[in-house]
Amino acid sequence: MTRDFDASDHVTRVPDVPSRAAQYVRMSTDHQQYSTENQATAIEKHAKQIGVEIVRTYADEGKSGLNIDSRGALKRLIDDVQNGRADFEMILVYDISRWGRFQDADEGAYYEYICRRAGIAVEYCAEQFRNDGSVASTIVKTVKRAMAGEYSRELSVKVFAGQCRLVELGYRQGGTAGFGLRRLLVDSARRPKAELAIGEHKSLQTDRVVLVPGPDREVELVQRIYRMFVLQGKREPEIAAALNAEGHLTDLGRPWTRGTVHQVLTAEKYIGNNVYNRISFKLKKRRIVNEADQWIRADGAYDAIVDPDFFDAARRIISDRSKRLTDDQMLERLRRLFGDRGWISGLVIDESEDMPSSSAYATRFGSLLRAYQLVGFSPSRDYRYIEINRALRRLHPDIVRGTIAAIEESGGAVCCDPISDVLAVNDEFTASVVIARCRETEGGSLRWKIRLDVGLRPDITLAVRMEPDNQQVRDCYLLPRIDVLGRQLRLAEDNGLHLDAYRFDCVEAFGRICARAPMRAVA
Repeated sequence: MTRDFDASDHVTRVPDVPSRAAQYVRMSTDHQQYSTENQATAIEKHAKQIGVEIVRTYADEGKSGLNIDSRGALKRLIDDVQNGRADFEMILVYDISRWGRFQDADEGAYYEYICRRAGIAVEYCAEQFRNDGSVASTIVKTVKRAMAGEYSRELSVKVFAGQCRLVELGYRQGGTAGFGLRRLLVDSARRPKAELAIGEHKSLQTDRVVLVPGPDREVELVQRIYRMFVLQGKREPEIAAALNAEGHLTDLGRPWTRGTVHQVLTAEKYIGNNVYNRISFKLKKRRIVNEADQWIRADGAYDAIVDPDFFDAARRIISDRSKRLTDDQMLERLRRLFGDRGWISGLVIDESEDMPSSSAYATRFGSLLRAYQLVGFSPSRDYRYIEINRALRRLHPDIVRGTIAAIEESGGAVCCDPISDVLAVNDEFTASVVIARCRETEGGSLRWKIRLDVGLRPDITLAVRMEPDNQQVRDCYLLPRIDVLGRQLRLAEDNGLHLDAYRFDCVEAFGRICARAPMRAVA
């Protein structure tokens, strides 16, 4: 029989124990059962047992532990410690995960080190070890930090897969409905329950949200916008000015602008299509604008309020008006906008008159980043990964061809599926080739994330790791499906025998493994 953990189990009283302590509590969005009150109760009990007084509380309620950016209380705590305003000698935290689920375990260790350097100890009240700096506690703490981060990564994968499935079934995943549309709450049988106002959310896990036409006056105004644009040849600024002159406001109660009109003219939800994953912001890392082949969509999921022919005509007009400009003319307009504003973004481009849309720049020059570079603008954020991913996609066919050549040179037989690029080798097993981009952490370590083609279910995944410049192949891993589960795998420079046993220096090694070996007949 097991018993509940008691904080007194690992308390060792010492005569010079600090007398004053601060407590840090955090309630995340994914673990509501860890309420700040419950944490505070456990911390208070622990404080009494070691004879310290809690003089200050830092509380982050409803905040994710993925990073420190949104956690005002933790930032204040660290700032008080660094600037000598701390009137306590100890910080009490419920457990490692409440301190944070940082994706880089060293980040959590860094914030703890800041406190320890200032002479302030950090105590985890509900953990089964003393944070005393011993080798054992350091090892356990490191493992727990990694587990806390891995929990968030696994949860992100599961949540994303669930969201994609719901999108394919025609359910809305986040975001406002948009002018002319409304969010309708439905039950598990898709029976209507209530219309959701802006800011309202569903309360039952089994409920879902779909889009439905809004009030007739809004639907008519959306259709009128399309008629003004397609039939009357009015541009977005002219349409916005006409709507504002008549006293119309957007769904957010704001005046119309070029950008808001442009959004109405380009959003597929107005013809009933449910589109998801245009932009990714997983684990609160980088915001990524995904390529169209990564979008998750369900066409005809909702009732359309705009005729598809009008939508297609509007799309052609938007595309054609940028085609009438040469590359130099487009760049000159972008350069002039940059000079006027001092900076540019997709939103700034879309809100500016006499400018092609941001999507037109991305289409013409391959990406917005490339267009920015051509006019001398360097965004404060690093978008190089977009260009790297595009280069790796171009490299993938060459890697596949090289793999096929290596197999055939070794005497093996291989057939490549023209759609999925899955290789059928010797009529015995299947293999899939994936390329892993190399990225460098803030601490200078190298990391690779391998996305496994679980939908294709290949028997072996040939995972090719790139060098830090992402131009040369570093090595490869032959990962058998029976041993490697899940949708993705994260690799460091050294991964232990359980993974590095599958590592090979070159792709040609896979070809040698696929070679047929002659066998003598047995009587």
